[in-house]
Amino acid sequence: MIYQNLEFHNVAELQSVQNTAGLRLQRFPESVRYSLGHGDHERGRFYAERSVGCEIRFVTDAPFFRITLSTVDNEGMVFIYKGSFLHAGYRLQPGLTTTLHVETPPKFDLVQPEVLEAPFSPRVWRILFGHEACFAFHHLETFGHAVRPPQAGETPALRWLAYGSSITFGGNALLYTNTYIQQAAKRLGADVSCKGMPGSCFCDPLMVRYITEETDWDFITLELGVNMRGRFNLTEFEERVRGLIRDVRAHHPGKPMVAINIYPNGAVFQKDQDDRIARDNLDFNRIVRQIVSESDDPQLYFIDGSEILTDFSGLTTDLLHPSDDGHIRMGENLARRLGEILKLSSVDS
Repeated sequence: MIYQNLEFHNVAELQSVQNTAGLRLQRFPESVRYSLGHGDHERGRFYAERSVGCEIRFVTDAPFFRITLSTVDNEGMVFIYKGSFLHAGYRLQPGLTTTLHVETPPKFDLVQPEVLEAPFSPRVWRILFGHEACFAFHHLETFGHAVRPPQAGETPALRWLAYGSSITFGGNALLYTNTYIQQAAKRLGADVSCKGMPGSCFCDPLMVRYITEETDWDFITLELGVNMRGRFNLTEFEERVRGLIRDVRAHHPGKPMVAINIYPNGAVFQKDQDDRIARDNLDFNRIVRQIVSESDDPQLYFIDGSEILTDFSGLTTDLLHPSDDGHIRMGENLARRLGEILKLSSVDS
């Protein structure tokens, strides 16, 4: 999305709310956000409003600029990058409008320019938003200097859409930049769009429609199952997963799709394996694997979650969500597997 000569990456809608300042960065259109839920579980409607992985990107020759932002609901981290290089991080407080003053790093002019180039051009300023809050954009001031969105070749050519649960969203990571999709994207040289849905990855009909009909990408990962345990029976789960994969393929012929089943968690080692969550964990993992194995689609791939989270101590004490260390190791493993699938000649691990 381009607005005021700025690129809003991973943003489906800039929402203006009556009697409030700024434009909220929404990852999904309102029609999708307000449709989410199963039974009495509608938490996805507010988690969908978290601006996780959204970015404001622009190029300017201004030696310094000021950008004004706010958070709507919680305090949250904002990361500023110059190309691929972290410049600064700020924690914004809810209800306060904050203006950040940013200056061009002087040492960039002292090194050979080619070492700064990949995968993002050093000409591109990137304002990356974390997973704690819904953020709003107010104003960019460049003091008379022109601003433009990035051009082709200034951002990674390989575009990745990541749909999944709170783990894909980045839950329990202290820093969003440590999350496994961000870490894998860095190693792949890919531009990732985060569509993670904490506790609410239900393959909802309008979510499926949005992903299949209103997004554009080069490959997609679908982390499936963990949020549907205990809420959907086996038939319902299988129907929703098959429907998602079928509809994605119908609208994106020939593009790689990667289905990932549930990452290892406490249910795998639960003492009572007759508990429904433990049984669903086992059965849902089997179903995802089976759907892919039965397919004659050469561009549909399966990755077992245990290939990605290989160290159980990479979880936090809820025995579900990875720690920062767990996320980083997962990102390394996923980048390696995706590199094999996408036939990339070099993956930084």
